[in-house]
Amino acid sequence: MSRSRFHTTALRAASIGALLTVGLAGCSAAGEADADASAEAAAPAADPTSLVLALVPSQDQDGLVDTAAPLTDFLSEELGIEVTGVVSKDYQAAVEAMGAGQAQIGFLPSLQLWQANDMYGAEVVLQTERNGNITYPAQFMTNTPDKYCADTPVERDGKLFCNGADALTGPAGLDAIEKMKGAKVAVLGPGSPAGYIYPMLALQEAGFNIDADIQQVPVTANDASVLAVYNGDAEVGFSFWDARDIVAKDTTDVGQKVVVFAMTEEIPNDGVALSKDLSPELQQRITDALEAFSNTPEGSQILESIYSITKLAPANPESLDVVARAAEALGLQ
Repeated sequence: MSRSRFHTTALRAASIGALLTVGLAGCSAAGEADADASAEAAAPAADPTSLVLALVPSQDQDGLVDTAAPLTDFLSEELGIEVTGVVSKDYQAAVEAMGAGQAQIGFLPSLQLWQANDMYGAEVVLQTERNGNITYPAQFMTNTPDKYCADTPVERDGKLFCNGADALTGPAGLDAIEKMKGAKVAVLGPGSPAGYIYPMLALQEAGFNIDADIQQVPVTANDASVLAVYNGDAEVGFSFWDARDIVAKDTTDVGQKVVVFAMTEEIPNDGVALSKDLSPELQQRITDALEAFSNTPEGSQILESIYSITKLAPANPESLDVVARAAEALGLQ
C-alpha cells in the first residue's frame, strides 16, 4: 500500500466531530494519568479483555447491530473475548474510532480501509467477495428513465436497467450523466466510495461543477438514497450496486420504479481492518475466525444480511490505492 500520506482534512475534521458523538465502548478518559508510561513502553501491551467491532451505516442504522449480533456472538465464543458491535455515526468516524482505540475491528469501505492503515497502522486482513466478485461499481439510478435511458429498460432479476448497465459491471452508460445538470441528486457523505467519490468523479470528468451543477440531497446510507429516488425526493441517486435489494423486502416494486441507467468504474470491495494495538497472535485468531464464519452457510447468510457479503477472503491492500487516488482527484485532502 502506498505510504504517501492521504490526509483528508475536510473529511477528518467532520469525522472528529462525529467521533465525539459516536458512543463507542472502550473509550479511555481524557487526561488519564500516565505515571507508568515508561514501564508500559518496556513491555508489549496485553490484549484487551473485550473488543469493539465498528460497523459503518450502509443501511438502516437502528437494526444493523441486531443484524450483526450472530457475528459478534460467534466471535465472542471463538475468541473467548466479549465482542460488541456498534454503528458509527458515519464512515470517517469508524476510522477515527480505530485510531483512538475505541474500536479494534472495523468492517470498512475501501477508502476507510486505506485510511485506517495509512493514518493509524491498522492491518487490512480481509476483503469481501460478492458472488465471486472482488470489485463493484457505483450506480446511478433514476425515477425518470425516459430522460436518462437511450434504450428501453431491460429486466434482470426483477430490476430494471438501461444503457447497458444490465451487464452488472462498470463502466456503463456514463454518457447519460450529462443530462443530470440541475437535477436533484441523492448523495451520501464524501467518505463513501460508491455514494459520493466515484459518481462525483465521473460527473467532474464529464465537465460538471459538482458543487453548482446538481442539487445535492444529502442522505445517510445507501438504502436512503434508493428510497429518496423511489419516493420522488430526488431525480437521481448514487449507491453501491445493487442497493435496491436492501429495500426490496419492504418496497417490492422498487426494482421497477427505480431504474439503474449508469455505472462507474469498478471499486475495490470493502473489508476488515484490525487495530495495530492487537498482538499478531490475536489478529490472526480474529482473521481466521471471520474467514471461517464466512465459509459456513449460516455465516454467509448473516454476512449477506449485514453488507450483502457472500465470503471473506485474504486482503490485497495494494488494490485500495486506486480509491485514495480517486478521492484525491476530488480534492478530498
